[in-house]
Amino acid sequence: MQATLLNQQGEQVGMIELNDYIFGIEPNVSVMHQYVLMQASNARLGTHNTRGRGEVKGSSRKLYRQKGTGRSRQGRVRAPHRMGGGVAHGPHPRSYRVSMPRKMRRLAVRSALSAKYAAQQIHFLDSITFERPRTKDAVALLAALGIAGKTLIVVDSKSEQNQIVQRSANNLPKVKTLLASYLNVRDLLHHDHIVMPQAALGVIEGILGNGAPAPSSEEE
Repeated sequence: MQATLLNQQGEQVGMIELNDYIFGIEPNVSVMHQYVLMQASNARLGTHNTRGRGEVKGSSRKLYRQKGTGRSRQGRVRAPHRMGGGVAHGPHPRSYRVSMPRKMRRLAVRSALSAKYAAQQIHFLDSITFERPRTKDAVALLAALGIAGKTLIVVDSKSEQNQIVQRSANNLPKVKTLLASYLNVRDLLHHDHIVMPQAALGVIEGILGNGAPAPSSEEE
């Protein structure tokens, strides 16, 4: 499978060979859905907490005798149905973390990449090079590629040049920069366009290719 390779000016400079195992499979929607649910669950802090009847302030004395008053029977003031009482069956701190098998995580990311490529929403560049951090340069890059809308720029590493690219795109509300090793389904599906330099493509093929070890960042 071949794809068009562009430069920063949006001009075609050649063709590149893509791995069919990553960009040419039939997307598995159910696995992608499970991956997104996993990411949403793992993003939850689980710090919510309520106080039960044994944790709120108040006397444990019975308010009045059980019979003979003509009123409904009552216990202590800390009962859940009374104002200021404890919360019945309320939430407490817990972990919402879930996991997926490694092969399923890889399949989900490959499915998302294949779906984006089939929709012609991945733009392969030979490189992205800015002299200094400038939002104007990032805007010019997207304009040259004819991109409008939410865009994900994938970089290969935390090199100085990639940090310049990231700082140039930080002020753009619909643009996000992400390391190739942190590529995930939610970011792929959330953005309308993916900008991928050759260096980042090499990292992705090294991670998702046959027999490659899966980094822990796939669980993010």
